[in-house]
Amino acid sequence: MNIAKQKISIGLVNPKNPVNVASILRAAGCYGVASVFYTGERYRFAKDFNADTKAFHKVIPTVGVDCLRDVVPEGSSVVAVELVEGATPLPSFNHPENAFYLLGPEDGSIGEDVLSWCDHVVYVPTYSCMNLAATANVLLYDRLAKSEYISGDALIRQSRDTNNKTKIR
Repeated sequence: MNIAKQKISIGLVNPKNPVNVASILRAAGCYGVASVFYTGERYRFAKDFNADTKAFHKVIPTVGVDCLRDVVPEGSSVVAVELVEGATPLPSFNHPENAFYLLGPEDGSIGEDVLSWCDHVVYVPTYSCMNLAATANVLLYDRLAKSEYISGDALIRQSRDTNNKTKIR
């Protein structure tokens, strides 16, 4: 899988914590997310927080919208990630090739009104709820781990920090 050529977008339902959103932008850049949409007013200043240390907000469109349903990318399956009864555990889930992942707010849940138009609802089986950024990272890593991804030293050299030149001998 070419990470940069994936068809993935993320929708955030009224995110509360701008540091978490900046961390999601970092994850989005690492895992090849094409765009991030969000609802609500609480996020407006997240791009200024240093959690997005690679400045992916300058590369990945991050767009405020009134309704996430209005911006579902063409051909996408909508996948909500939420701790709700009846959801599919993430380890058992087969990710669609073209996905629009919806994540709820840190201090609430994705409402039934939104869940009703989602194609899938999954949850991360944990003993407590994770924060928004951790959930996004686990979700995107799960997608990668279940795919035929590119690996090797060339990818490592491309991906690592410029201060890391370490090799195993």
